[in-house]
Amino acid sequence: MKAEIITIGDEILIGQIVDTNSQFIGIELNKIGVSVYQITSIQDDKQHILNALKEAQERVDIVILTGGLGPTKDDITKKTIAEYFNDDKLIEYPEVIAHIKEMFKKLDHPFNEVQRYQAQLPSKATLLKNNFGTAPGMWFYENNTVFISLPGVPYEMKGLITNEVLPRIQKQFKLPFIIHKTIMTYGAGESMIAERIENFENNLPSYIKLAYLPSFGKVRLRLSAKGDTKEILEKELNEKVAEVYALIPEIITGLDDNGTIEKRIGELLAEKGKTISTAESLTGGKIASTIVSVPGASTYYKGSIVAYSSEVKNSLLNVSKETIEKYSVVSKEVALAMAKGAKQKLKTNYAIAVTGNAGPTTDLTDKSVGVVFIALATDTGVYVEEFNFGQPRERVIEKTVNKSLEMLLKEILKN
Repeated sequence: MKAEIITIGDEILIGQIVDTNSQFIGIELNKIGVSVYQITSIQDDKQHILNALKEAQERVDIVILTGGLGPTKDDITKKTIAEYFNDDKLIEYPEVIAHIKEMFKKLDHPFNEVQRYQAQLPSKATLLKNNFGTAPGMWFYENNTVFISLPGVPYEMKGLITNEVLPRIQKQFKLPFIIHKTIMTYGAGESMIAERIENFENNLPSYIKLAYLPSFGKVRLRLSAKGDTKEILEKELNEKVAEVYALIPEIITGLDDNGTIEKRIGELLAEKGKTISTAESLTGGKIASTIVSVPGASTYYKGSIVAYSSEVKNSLLNVSKETIEKYSVVSKEVALAMAKGAKQKLKTNYAIAVTGNAGPTTDLTDKSVGVVFIALATDTGVYVEEFNFGQPRERVIEKTVNKSLEMLLKEILKN
């Protein structure tokens, strides 16, 4: 069973908004066994919409559109859909009028006659109740293809997908099971991992696929199985996950979102009764933000000092002016002093400190853009490593966060 998602709106094409609707719809369809074949973004243009509908109908079983269902004249989706289905006419649905009036009454807003247009919909449409807005969704079944039109407002779309669309699809179609297991790895590149698990990948059965999902400093390995018997698929996927664990155990932090390195660090710190603090320059608090994204982080995370300026490094982290003047703010000496200062100031067992040039300029240092020093202070000592993460700025910052957490994890695992 294949689906295509069509998002309608010039605001998406010009980058004014990010298309998060397709991401949500794709995730939810996948959960019930529907594969998304294609995602298309198009203009608010009648001919463009007509062409997209025709092309999608030739490719997939389910076509889901979002956007273009508002009360204003630039929202042309329903008129265009009516034309696509053999010039189907728009009729006024009294139940939609009643729904809009009830919503406006609760909000203490007067009913505007412009809103009456929201109730004018193709006569062939099966209406999908929108509990969070005025524009209903629409369901059509033509020539063995389901067409679904939804508002583009994310919370309205999500409510319709959950309450109306998914139950109807499950009722109308016999769907396979699609199951994923995602293994989280850290500190190794995609090519190195691929080399180590090459034989495993080559011997996977045809109904189990492996995908590499790399980002800065980490790679997610997603195993996907598709078939008719859920129990068998889960059993086989669990076996395959165990095989991967046996091949690359030292770089795996866990499964799915529960396997993030920050969660693993939190578990170990809580288990050992240890604490952590951070001192950040170029990352501006992003390491701290990552650590505290884990529920319960307050049991082991004490706090952060974002020391962007030399004055703050000196006054709050006790980095001497002489050290800064002699070695510059981007140096191993300053990173070491920052880590020691954070550990002492916040009274923790571990402290991470980072300083570097994220770019685009190097300010008053002699180090090139991309050079970063990461220091780690522990109860037994302090050490620092130098890296060159290249460009651009976003890459340098993200890789600094990831490498800092990797160094911390390795240090915790030693004890």
